[in-house]
Amino acid sequence: MAITPSLHFTSPSLSPLFSPKTHGSFLSPFSQPQNSIRKLDCCSFLNVCSRQNSPCAVNLNSRIVKAQASLQGEPMVPPFNVLITGSTKGIGYALAKEFLKAGDNVIICSRSAERIESAHQSLREEFGEQHVWATTCDVRQGQDVKNLVAFAQRNLNYIDIWINNAGSNAYSYKPLAEASDEDLIDVVTTNTLGLMICCREAIKMMLNQPRGGHIFNIDGAGSDGRPTPRFAAYGATKRSVVHLTKSLQAELRMQDVKNVVVHNLSPGMVTTDLLMSGATTKQAKFFINVLAEPAEVVADYLVPNIRSSVANGSMKPTYIRFLTGIKAYSQIFSRLAFGARRNRYLLED
Repeated sequence: MAITPSLHFTSPSLSPLFSPKTHGSFLSPFSQPQNSIRKLDCCSFLNVCSRQNSPCAVNLNSRIVKAQASLQGEPMVPPFNVLITGSTKGIGYALAKEFLKAGDNVIICSRSAERIESAHQSLREEFGEQHVWATTCDVRQGQDVKNLVAFAQRNLNYIDIWINNAGSNAYSYKPLAEASDEDLIDVVTTNTLGLMICCREAIKMMLNQPRGGHIFNIDGAGSDGRPTPRFAAYGATKRSVVHLTKSLQAELRMQDVKNVVVHNLSPGMVTTDLLMSGATTKQAKFFINVLAEPAEVVADYLVPNIRSSVANGSMKPTYIRFLTGIKAYSQIFSRLAFGARRNRYLLED
């Protein structure tokens, strides 16, 4: 699940929270790829691969041809088929509920069989068995993710929207020097390796789909490059989300793939168990009370924007943010000037 607090500030002043490089956003958007990156012509790229007698040349050619052909295939219209990783609680579960409310079909997954069973039962009772499916998946394991793709194809044939939400902070808020090997391995393999595996398998699947597909990678604290003391490993992995997303966007452009798009999704600060477990300092409590929102509120904003970006036919990458710079400034100003949101979730005194 995503957490996006910066809990390290020594005072409620704005300077450590915002800087000119954010361009008015709480989490600064990644820039477009540099102009020095030459856009390769698809045919030339394939010819080079063929001359090299690369084992991947035939397979790559097949996938790109299918992707190009699919531009003339089925339009991307609702109801959508949606897959969300790490979706048995927190923002992932809230997103699943909002997509189901909109009439979409949803696959949820988690590494915990117990949580999957509980979440699946709750969603089926509320939305019916014909719209929600569930399976276990450990995103750190390549075979698990391959099995997830097979599960999706078996039950829904294709996926329009794949949301990479699975994440971990090992429920640990302490200096890196005090972190255990187990916690560091869990954070890095889940947030970085797991994201890479999921993106790889999602892209491979969507290249062969008549409707193509959209992948949304959820960012978090650290994705804008600011320090995240007490959860440094988590922040480092979330910084890598932005880089990976940009790299995948560039790769798809180089291959002239226009029906598979990778986006970024920013939920802001969400009052999940993961976030609240780190609220042990005065500064953390201040920012959580001022800026955080329940998962249901965040999902209610994000899902219509996700669905709109898919339905409008645009194949340009987007960066959908819940907590914008203007919103954050306004809420902090209201708190400092009028005491708004004091003790909203946590007692600060």
